[in-house]
Amino acid sequence: MKKPLPPEAQRALDEAKARREAQLEHEKALEAEREKETGGPRHREPTRFGDWERKGITYDF
Repeated sequence: MKKPLPPEAQRALDEAKARREAQLEHEKALEAEREKETGGPRHREPTRFGDWERKGITYDF
């Protein structure tokens, strides 16, 4: 049998869940904006992962 979490711990978990949901909504909004871009990357911003690819050549920053 698990002990119930203290109220502070439960509140922290709830806040973390809310932050994750807000981040996902933010990423979806950014993705919608990127779809309007012409000539840009087709997928998520590659610089987020530290690499940029153009015409099959990968550049590392």
